[in-house]
Amino acid sequence: MKLYTKTGDDGSTGLLGGSRVRKDDARVEAYGDVDETNVALGFAMVACGDPKTNSRLAALQSDLFSLGAELATQGGTTPTVSLDESRVAALEQWIDELCSSLPPLTGFVLPGGCELAARFHLARAVCRRAERSTVSLSAHQEVRQAALVYLNRLSDLLFALARWVNQRAGVDDIPWRSGESRANGAPSA
Repeated sequence: MKLYTKTGDDGSTGLLGGSRVRKDDARVEAYGDVDETNVALGFAMVACGDPKTNSRLAALQSDLFSLGAELATQGGTTPTVSLDESRVAALEQWIDELCSSLPPLTGFVLPGGCELAARFHLARAVCRRAERSTVSLSAHQEVRQAALVYLNRLSDLLFALARWVNQRAGVDDIPWRSGESRANGAPSA
C-alpha cells in the first residue's frame, strides 16, 4: 500500500464512515487539533525520562488517538472507538496526585521553567486549541460531552504536570505580574 492516495488532491478528505469533506471542515479542524495535541504530548515525553510518567503519558496518547478517531467519524456510522468516561476520572485522579505535593496557586503562572515544563505548557496550549475547535464543532454537529470534558481536564493535567516537573527540577513557578515588563525596561507594546 502506498503512503499517498491522491484522493485528497482536490482539497477533500475521507472520514470514517465513508463521507468526504473539505480539509477545512470543522470536523477535520477538531480531529487535526487533537492530533497536534498528541504530537505535543510526544514532544514532552522524549524529554521526560521517567518510565512511570511516560507510561501514563503513552496512555493519554492512546486516549487522544481514540478521540481523534471518534471525531473523524461521520455519516451515520457509530464510532468503533470512543473514550470511556472513566478516563476523565483517571485524569482527575492524576491531577489530584500531582497537586498534593505542589504549593497552592496564588496567581497566574507564566509558561516556562525547566525544558520539560515548557514542553508541557506547549502541549497544554495546543490542547486548549483542540478543545476550542471541538466546542465549535459541537455547535453544528453532535459531539459527545465526554470528549469536551476530556480535553478540558487534559489541559488541566498538562498544567499540573508543568508545575510538578518544575518542582522536581528545583525551579519555582514563574508568577505573572502586571506591568512588570515595563518596569524592567522591556519595550511596552
